[in-house]
Amino acid sequence: MRPQLKKFIEEIGKDAVAIIPAAHEKQRSYDTEYKFRQDNDFWYLTDFPEPDAIAVISPGKRTKYTMFVRPRDPEMETWFGRREGVEGAQKNYGVQKAYSVEKFEKMFSKMLDGHEKLYYRFGLDTALDKLILKYLSGQRHARLKTAYPPHTIIDPTPIIHEMRLHKTPEEIELMAEAGKIGAEAHILAMKKCKPGMNELQIESIIEHYFRMNGASGVAYNSIIGGGENATILHYVENNAPLKDGDLLLIDAGCEYKGYASDITRTFPVNGKYTRAQKQVYNVVLDVQKACIDATVTGTTVKQRQDLSIELLTEGMKKIGLLKGATKTLIKKKAYMKYYMHGVGHYIGMDVHDAGRYFEDQKAKKSRPFAPGMVLTVEPGIYVPPNDKSAPAKFRGIGVRIEDDVLVTEDGNRNLTSKVPKEIDAIEALMNKGKRKAKSAKR
Repeated sequence: MRPQLKKFIEEIGKDAVAIIPAAHEKQRSYDTEYKFRQDNDFWYLTDFPEPDAIAVISPGKRTKYTMFVRPRDPEMETWFGRREGVEGAQKNYGVQKAYSVEKFEKMFSKMLDGHEKLYYRFGLDTALDKLILKYLSGQRHARLKTAYPPHTIIDPTPIIHEMRLHKTPEEIELMAEAGKIGAEAHILAMKKCKPGMNELQIESIIEHYFRMNGASGVAYNSIIGGGENATILHYVENNAPLKDGDLLLIDAGCEYKGYASDITRTFPVNGKYTRAQKQVYNVVLDVQKACIDATVTGTTVKQRQDLSIELLTEGMKKIGLLKGATKTLIKKKAYMKYYMHGVGHYIGMDVHDAGRYFEDQKAKKSRPFAPGMVLTVEPGIYVPPNDKSAPAKFRGIGVRIEDDVLVTEDGNRNLTSKVPKEIDAIEALMNKGKRKAKSAKR
């Protein structure tokens, strides 16, 4: 039994039962499906990779962990791949008792009977929602003469997500590997990039590297924005030519054994930053470093965001993007013209991972960071190409720099530090091969 599942069992208590469904395959077109990806909460608790399964967790019972799975089927496996089946679920995934999923409807009422609480999240599985509601309403209609169903239904999501927020040492190592693979892919993109290439070619270089080095694929749609496209926060068309003199913003991360990396670098297509590009870049870089330093135990989410706003506002004033008193500009949210997003988010199994950002949601009391949390740090400046109020030299420049940072007991650990972000280091990396090629021609 997975440590995560053991902890969940402790959290819900002996008078409860939990029903946690797996994801289903999703249709892509007439007779094809999207590549299957497991529901993260189900995956976190069970590690079971197949669709259509249902986990039933009963802490007060002798059999605490039951799974309903797709049965072995030679014909279906010939067409669509091997299944674990009942035997595989018990042998390979620590399930105490497994049954064919076809038996769930007949058996689940007995599994609910006698528990005070049912932990179940409505809205994920319509068929299962209907089945559970039908059973509960039926028992109440019978005035509880034949069974004693749970009288309280609780969403298990807050418990699971609080657990997911604090990474175990094993999870941290998986995230470190995702960060390493992601960083190396960004380095390769810097080495290969040159004017005349297409954004799509860079995307293919990065994503090919992901898969060739152990990742299952991307953690999210890659953003490969050259020139003005870098000012579009979630640009994903990735089909424009890369021009000499432009910057290229790459926001791309991989998924490794269920865990994500999320990295952004912004570098010159031709390997040399212009003076204006350096001005904007250095502002963002200085803010990113300061916010990484602030990503430590005790700093709150709001404190780090406020720091990014203050420092970016001062930086934008320094280079001439904003004018006025810093406090006044912040009060009026003038910075949002060029910096309109948060400085970071939780990351884990989801790239925007589970977990609350407030200790007290009603009072909006910001949550302090704690050891085991992993967060991105990603300030940016984006100057629209048609912004006539900005100095002409900055128009169309978009810069974001992003790393994944683990909060530790005595500081933090940058999981994606392998990919360079200093201007001199990036230029040296991009021009190293080019200098060798020129020398060889001579």
